[in-house]
Amino acid sequence: MTANRRTDHGALPRPPAPSPHGRTTSPYGPERSVDRGSSPPLRTEPPLRTEPPLRTEPPFRTGRARAVLRAVAIASCVPYITLKAAWAAGSRAGIPEGSPLLDGGTPLAVGNAATVLMDGAVVALALLLTRPWGRRVPAWLLVLPMWVASGLLLPIMTAYPLQLAVRLLGGDGGRPAGGGAEPFLEPWVFGVVYGGFILQGLTLGALFTLYAGERWGALWRGRLRDLPESPTAPALRATAVAAAVFAQIPLAAHLLWAAGSTAGLDAGTAAARTSDFHVLEAVNAVFAVCAVTGVLLLAFRRGGRLPSRVPLALAWAGSAQTACWGGWLTLAVLAGAGDATDRTPQATVVIYAVQMLAGALVVTLGAHFFAERSAALASSSVPPRRAVEAPRAPREPGAMRTVRALFGKRARLRWLHLIMGGALLMPYFLVGTVLVGLAGGGQQLFSSVPAQLGAFGLALPMAAVTGLFALVRPLCVAAARALCGVPTAVLKPTG
Repeated sequence: MTANRRTDHGALPRPPAPSPHGRTTSPYGPERSVDRGSSPPLRTEPPLRTEPPLRTEPPFRTGRARAVLRAVAIASCVPYITLKAAWAAGSRAGIPEGSPLLDGGTPLAVGNAATVLMDGAVVALALLLTRPWGRRVPAWLLVLPMWVASGLLLPIMTAYPLQLAVRLLGGDGGRPAGGGAEPFLEPWVFGVVYGGFILQGLTLGALFTLYAGERWGALWRGRLRDLPESPTAPALRATAVAAAVFAQIPLAAHLLWAAGSTAGLDAGTAAARTSDFHVLEAVNAVFAVCAVTGVLLLAFRRGGRLPSRVPLALAWAGSAQTACWGGWLTLAVLAGAGDATDRTPQATVVIYAVQMLAGALVVTLGAHFFAERSAALASSSVPPRRAVEAPRAPREPGAMRTVRALFGKRARLRWLHLIMGGALLMPYFLVGTVLVGLAGGGQQLFSSVPAQLGAFGLALPMAAVTGLFALVRPLCVAAARALCGVPTAVLKPTG
């Protein structure tokens, strides 16, 4: 007998089925003619169809360095939050006898709660910068808190080590030259709190630098001379000049105070000045110079060989410190901490207001720069597409339309536009309070509703007139288009 042929799986092959027309139907293919005495053809496997591999993004990896930076940033928040929680619970740890904090009352409790929330935001930023979901966060939701954090942490990161160095060289440190002033906090509290702030600034700065370089690094590559000319260059240059002019007022004030002048200071601050005060004012003046230098380099493209990231870093640090630190001091005045509303001179309020305005102008120009660079890179890399009319969505119920109108994606951007408008109105409001205070003697200005309404009445026309200038209109139009969805045909950058 002839041995049976086996298949690959060990099963006997099925014999071919006879055909009525003398043909044999093969189970492995179409019907074809075969000799009856021959063996069936060998089975051949069909060729495998190969598909191109799917393009997938590389898996997100935090890395050991980022994990360590995140852990340090979160751990550095623990001492400050613990101390604030202890004070809220009634503890007097670190508060000496006679300190004004013992009589802070409700304003101090509100301030402690706000600062605890701000320190909690550091934890959220540390997670956002190191987790995969952080890559999907909108740019403004990350950049704006980082800018504010930079403005509040940079003065401490730079001034506190210098203050310690001056003390080692013989400075009077926290003791006023005249003596007799009540201590504010125990010395160890400043070391613990400011040490934590410095660690927060260093770790968040390193994490944000790595994050921004991976996500937006193409926006600041190259040198200043390689940047394309902007169609709004005249307006941007005029804005830079205006910011530089406004910055001269706080710059001159900080230089005078650092040199020992008491012009514009209240009696209590002038009597309590120490070497720490002079160092802090000198640092404030340095950041004002950084803001002016960065914005002028960006607007006029001076220093062609200079990398574009250098003026951007100067503008970022300078605008954040001038605007946010000025705003922090303004909040202290408006909150009435330590009877500040009764004794803060009007000239100091004006300096804070102009400082905020100068910083706001610088950061607005920087935002416009990044928006133009992003649009230029997007238009050069994406081919034009034909406009296709989208199908109409089914009409939603009235309740859903109301909810979407108040809390939808476009509504959230419009709320942001209102908040930004209120923040930009604040410097004009402070100028209005000065004018109202001069007219009414400055008695109980911030606690009087008619006086505040009068300040708003003066601030709104000033802001409206400012919006008519050519240097401001392109920036306002760009913000309105992006945040409110205004069509191009409705608002034009010029005219």
